[in-house]
Amino acid sequence: MTLNDYYKKRYDLFKWRANQTMANKTVMAFFMACITGVMAQLVIPLPWTPVPITAQTFAVLISGIMLGKYWGGLSQLFYVALGVIGVPWFAGMTGGYETILGATGGYLIGFILAALFLGHFADKYIKSRNFVPMLGLMTFASFILIYVPGLLVLATWMYTSTGTTPEIWNLMAMGLLPFVVGDIIKIIGASAFTKVIVPKEEF
Repeated sequence: MTLNDYYKKRYDLFKWRANQTMANKTVMAFFMACITGVMAQLVIPLPWTPVPITAQTFAVLISGIMLGKYWGGLSQLFYVALGVIGVPWFAGMTGGYETILGATGGYLIGFILAALFLGHFADKYIKSRNFVPMLGLMTFASFILIYVPGLLVLATWMYTSTGTTPEIWNLMAMGLLPFVVGDIIKIIGASAFTKVIVPKEEF
């Protein structure tokens, strides 16, 4: 296969995706939610925090890229909503409404925001599909759109659990610092994936 054949195939794939019916896009969003659920089972628990290391952030980042604006966000909405009603596909095969109210609930909300944000840029701005712009967008999505609501809800959970406001460094040690290196690796990988798989022309 020549390079031109490869460019045509990836263009045809995304053109096909863009022209699908609403029903088919909904099915694709559900499938991406399933992928997120599977990757959430790759867990490394940490003894000092209720927030584990997982692989699901990678699925969140590419969901907006693969499905585009709205539909990437819908995939993460499916993931969160179905998990809340009991599907055991949150980290460690857990589920239920108590998760969204617990220590990790804010990160789940951030997943929806990040996928919506990345899908919007990937669909609307062709230049954003290159490695460097996408690296910046994914860094913002991960460390702002996911971690800000994640840390806010974690701080609220810590306050309701202990009755005291957590110190900022304690909060960071539980909800941010252990995950920085892994998230940078996932951001770089997802940005490279975007560079390779997404066409650099309108579809």
